[in-house]
Amino acid sequence: MMAGIGGKNTTPELLMRSGLHALGFRYRLHGTDLPGKPDIVFTKYKALILVNGCFWHRHNCHLFKWPKTRRSFWEKKLRDNAAKDSRNLAELENLGWRVLMVWECALKGRTRRQLPEVIHTAAHWIQFGEKSAVIEGRVKG
Repeated sequence: MMAGIGGKNTTPELLMRSGLHALGFRYRLHGTDLPGKPDIVFTKYKALILVNGCFWHRHNCHLFKWPKTRRSFWEKKLRDNAAKDSRNLAELENLGWRVLMVWECALKGRTRRQLPEVIHTAAHWIQFGEKSAVIEGRVKG
């Protein structure tokens, strides 16, 4: 089953790409020369966008739930993913890249934000953000 789950060109990633492209941003995809192969690379701005799935990257939101079977397998797999994410983020920042992490819950589920809000927030960050940032789903009170 896991072999059928793609890591590239996911719906949240396509939404981000098409929205930013419509605003005039040009980018490279899946920077193979960079740690972790970031999803969207804005060389002109020395900025990257990582569009992370909440399950695979263990985000603390309503979209992440531990599987009921093979618990030890999933704990190791997702713990290793999180460790790799941390190493890649540190490496990217050490290389002088700014990183925007967009979580899946910002684009789908009950805590999603309006797509134009996410796109415009990302666009503003690409042009004017000074450091790495995160966009995630709204916190429901």
